[in-house]
Amino acid sequence: MNSNGFSAWLEIDLEVIGQNVRKLQHIGQAEVMAIVKANGYGHGAAEIARASVEAGATWLGVARLEEAIALRRSGLHCHILVLGYTSPDRVTEAINNNICLTIYDQQIGQAYAQQMEHLGGGLRLHIKVDTGMGRLGISPETALEFIENLSRRPNLTIEGIFTHFAHADEPQAPTTGEQLAMFDQLLSGLRRDGIAPRYIHSANSAAILNYPKAHYDLVRPGIALYGFPPSPETTLPNDIRPALTWKTRLTSVSTFPAGHGISYGHMYHTRAEERIGSIAFGYADGYRRVDGNVALVRGKRAPVVGRVCMDQCMLQLDDVPDAAIGDEVVLLGCQGEVCITAEELADR
Repeated sequence: MNSNGFSAWLEIDLEVIGQNVRKLQHIGQAEVMAIVKANGYGHGAAEIARASVEAGATWLGVARLEEAIALRRSGLHCHILVLGYTSPDRVTEAINNNICLTIYDQQIGQAYAQQMEHLGGGLRLHIKVDTGMGRLGISPETALEFIENLSRRPNLTIEGIFTHFAHADEPQAPTTGEQLAMFDQLLSGLRRDGIAPRYIHSANSAAILNYPKAHYDLVRPGIALYGFPPSPETTLPNDIRPALTWKTRLTSVSTFPAGHGISYGHMYHTRAEERIGSIAFGYADGYRRVDGNVALVRGKRAPVVGRVCMDQCMLQLDDVPDAAIGDEVVLLGCQGEVCITAEELADR
C-alpha cells in the first residue's frame, strides 16, 4: 500500500486472516462462522468477512442487525447470524436481507411470531440457550417446551441452536464441562421430540482450542481469527498469527545535550548527549500515557521518553544511529524479526 498520505495507520494482512480461518477450520473439523462484529474487531468488517468467506467460512456472526445489513450491502451473500437483540419491528429487514436472527427470550419469540402472521416469507432463527454465561439465553429448564411451541409456528424456521461459554479460556475451571453437559441434555430432549436444527454450535475461539466436544456442526472463532490468544492460559498454535500492524512515521531527529528536558513537564531529561526522534502519534490515536512504552524503528526497539502528547511522542534513538525522518515506526506488530505483541502493549 502507499501510506504516504497518512500520519498513522493500520495495515491488515488479509492472507493471514485466510490462513487463520483455514487453521481454525482444521482444528474444529466443522463449518466456520467468522465473528466480524465491532467492525471486524477493529480490522474492517467487510474486508475481514470477504477474506474469511474466500478461505472457507460459511457463516458470518455479528452483534447487531445494522452490521449484518452493511455486510449484505458490501456484496456478501453467505449466511449471516445476528447474535444479539433485534427489535421485532425490524423483522422485515431481516427477511428482505436473508439474515438469521437470534431468539433468547420467550417474549421476543412471541413478538417475532406475531410479526410473521402479517408477513410473507420465512424468518430464519437460531435459539440461544443460557447454560451458565448469565447473559443472553433462554433457560435450559424452559427451552425444550419453548422450542417445541416455536417450531409449530408458520413462517418461522429454527435453523440452529447454540450456547456460549463463560470459562472456555480457563480450561482448569469446571464450568465449561458443566455447560456442555447441560447443553447436551437439552439436545437429547430435542432429538427425542423429533426436532433437529441444522446447526448446533457453542465453540468460541477458546473452546475450539480446548474443548473438541464443543465443536458440533459449526465453530465461532472471534479473537483467534485475528491472531490473538483468548487468554494467557489458552495460547494459539504458532501458525495462527496476528494480521494487524499499527504504524506511524518518524517526523524529526534531533541531538540534545545532557540534562535537556523532553516533552511536557520534563519528566525525562537526557543523561548524556542523546538522539531524540519525534513520531506523528499520540494519545488521540489511542496510545496510552504510561511508562515503558516502546516502538520499533529499523527493526530495533526504541523506548518512548517523556510524556506522550496528543498527536506526537518522542523516542530515544541512540541504538538506532541510522534512523531518519520518514522512517516507518511500528507501535504494534513486527518489523523484521522484532515484534511488539498486543499482549505486551496491553500489559503496559
